Amino acid sequence: EGMALPQRIVFPPEKICMDWQQRQRPGAGLFNLGNTCYINVILQCLTYTPPLANYLLSYEHSQSCQQQGFCMMCTMEAHVRKVLCSSASAILPGAVLKDLKFIGEEFEYGRQENAYEFLRCTLSAMHRACLGGRRNLDASSRESTIVHQIFGGFMKSRVTCLSCQAVVDSYKAFLDVSLDIRAASSLTTVLEDCVTPKQLDQRECFRCSKCKRKAAASKRVTVHRAPRVLTLCLERADQWTGTKISKFVEYPEYLDLRPYMSDTAGEPLLCSLYAIVVHSGDTCLEGHFFCYTKASNGLWYKMDDESVDRCDIHTVLRQQAYLLFYAR
Repeated sequence: EGMALPQRIVFPPEKICMDWQQRQRPGAGLFNLGNTCYINVILQCLTYTPPLANYLLSYEHSQSCQQQGFCMMCTMEAHVRKVLCSSASAILPGAVLKDLKFIGEEFEYGRQENAYEFLRCTLSAMHRACLGGRRNLDASSRESTIVHQIFGGFMKSRVTCLSCQAVVDSYKAFLDVSLDIRAASSLTTVLEDCVTPKQLDQRECFRCSKCKRKAAASKRVTVHRAPRVLTLCLERADQWTGTKISKFVEYPEYLDLRPYMSDTAGEPLLCSLYAIVVHSGDTCLEGHFFCYTKASNGLWYKMDDESVDRCDIHTVLRQQAYLLFYAR
């Protein structure tokens, strides 16, 4: 459908296992070494992402890794194993802190940073590690690493000429979706707004190849291929004022992606919530991050740095969520 097929598959999708291979109590909490809560929440959410944890616990990456120096996949493999297999109540994510600059140049040890940015940089560093210096891959092949096979999907953008109804489709890979919540009361209303066609303003004037002139047009963005793990960011920083949007936006435990797909006619595409990140504080530049994750035993826990405390789904669904993690 206009999307280029990969010439090579870096990681075969049939090897991904969405269910926990081993069920156990939750692992260790993570010590905060001063403003490192933004790192801790992302490490915990990734540790409890079943398909990623299954892969990392299998040693598959490190057994064949030929990376010289820093490798984010090897670092994550060691970290997840340490968290889930430790008898300690809390551990130090030392390897991640030591190599912070390799994960993202903008991160400075001891300074409060944004959890969403850290997530994006971590996934990007893991993706680069999976490519292992392969230079000659086409774009579609590069998007077939295990990181893209788990977190990656494709958006479809359809521009329709309002004069002759000609359409132009384009596709873009994504690892997460950022959502404007300023006018929203629930996640479903935000997603419905996202897939509603919008008329392009005159500055974005569309040159129709059929009409052979600039014409009024509308644009509709849909999820063309859903990821196995959907990561959503509810933008808490107002784009215009920079102030924090401190309001509750309702989100479900189970989300059907089908209404937001390019093809809305198929079976329901159900995703289940398994982790959320919350930011507490009056402004986006300070405050504290903590998270809630669902362990392999099927129970929910509040993870606030070194403390790991049992909680229920009702508590999880009442939070002012910043990041939401859903698994197919």
